[in-house]
This record gives sequence, C-alpha cells and structure tokens, in this order.
Amino acid sequence: DVQLQASGGGFVQPGGFLRLSCVVSGRPARNYVMGWFRQAPGKGLEFVSGINSGGGRTNHADSVKGRFTISRDNAKNTVHLQMDSLKPEDTGVYFCAADQGIIQSSIRVPDMYDYWGQGTHVTVSS
Repeated sequence: DVQLQASGGGFVQPGGFLRLSCVVSGRPARNYVMGWFRQAPGKGLEFVSGINSGGGRTNHADSVKGRFTISRDNAKNTVHLQMDSLKPEDTGVYFCAADQGIIQSSIRVPDMYDYWGQGTHVTVSS
C-alpha cells in the first residue's frame, strides 16, 4: 500500500517562506498524481496545488498562484510545495494526497484521492 509522510510546516511571519515535503513509500511515486490540500481552523478542506505523475503539468489554486510552486522528484519519491510570500490566510494544516487514476480536470477534488498523509501545520502570523 502507499504511505505519505508530510513535513516542513512551522511558524513564519507574513512575507516569509516554507518548503513542504511529502515522501511517498510503499509504491513508486511516479505512478501517482499528487496534490496538496489545506484546512484552515474552522473551515473545510481546500485544494492548494497538484502535479501530474511525470511532473510536467501543475495546477494551483488562484489564492496561491504566483506564490506557491509544486514540484516532484520521482527518483527520490518526494513531492515539494515551495511557499513564498506567505500570508496569514495561508495558515492551516497542509495535507499531501496521492492517486493513480485522477484526470487533470479532477485534480482539485479531494474525494478523488485514495491516499493521504497525516498533515503538517503551517502558521503565518506576526
């Protein structure tokens, strides 16, 4: 089975940056579409960024476009989320997710993902 381990969260001031990582184990990461989602306090799950299995196609929510970058290194079974120019509204728990069969038009839909990591906390505050 597939296991996902997310890391890299922390406390940062507005305008700062963090780099999240998600390590895939159990199966080769190259077989999976990967996504990052977040949940702010008291709110539902929100799509952040997604990347296809080969890494050549990415998708970002409008709220993070131009500030966040998703990438992957299939040789290391790792997906990264580089988060720059962080804002207080970026605060939340960030989850990585994986699935084999997602088409690009469904990459933002959390119900389409079969595998989820445990989440890493991001707090943006002055």
